[in-house]
Amino acid sequence: METHLLGFCAGALISVVTAPVGVSGAVFLLPVQLSVLHVPNPAVTPTNLLYNVVSGPGALLRYRRRGQLGGRLSRLLVLGTLPGVVVGAVIRVFAIPGPQAFRLLVGAFLLPLGLWLLYRTLRPAVAGGGTGGAEPSDRSISAMAAGVGVIGGIYGIGGGSILGPILAGRGMPMARVAPAALASTFVTSIVGALTYLVLSFVTSGDIAPHWTLGIACGLGGLVGGYVGARLQPRMPERFLRLLLGALACALAVLYLSDALR
Repeated sequence: METHLLGFCAGALISVVTAPVGVSGAVFLLPVQLSVLHVPNPAVTPTNLLYNVVSGPGALLRYRRRGQLGGRLSRLLVLGTLPGVVVGAVIRVFAIPGPQAFRLLVGAFLLPLGLWLLYRTLRPAVAGGGTGGAEPSDRSISAMAAGVGVIGGIYGIGGGSILGPILAGRGMPMARVAPAALASTFVTSIVGALTYLVLSFVTSGDIAPHWTLGIACGLGGLVGGYVGARLQPRMPERFLRLLLGALACALAVLYLSDALR
């Protein structure tokens, strides 16, 4: 009971901060599950995906009520990430069960990306006259979404933590980026969790999600995500960009320190 209560509180607190910028709380919940809640590998990945499934509707419902959900960007992200998450789940089970290489790669990628977004937001004139450049093409967005889908399938972190800083740094407003990124994470997490469930019947090992813990964390994220999405319109665009950049840097430092330790 204490473990599940801790998971609920962690999911709620994390989602309040991450939902306004379209980042699934799973990116910060993953280290908590490994180090504090002691969820074994590779079951931590489907448990994280289960968290996304349960927590996602809170923020998405709020964004839908404001008319921010849907549109071209959401469709591109969802259609791009769906096939990738299935591929990522298969890779995770049969090829790379350990998290160390992933932490190094994600940390090395997110740190300069977060610093870049912070720099462009704080010094727009020096960075090129605005908070971003030309928006990426549909083909570029689809390609990025497919790659992020594979990463999400392998480690269950949700693609918003990677796609969000890229799209925001390229000039897309956070009011478009956040709902689309969360919608993509939610849909791909459903497919990913089901893929792991199927694989658990045909392979050995601790592959199925830890259902009660994942649901407990997800219920916390459901509440926190709704609150975070409700707060987003009251936050200035500049603040949201700074928050997203800071989250990317914090996550990178966390993952790099864990991997090196």
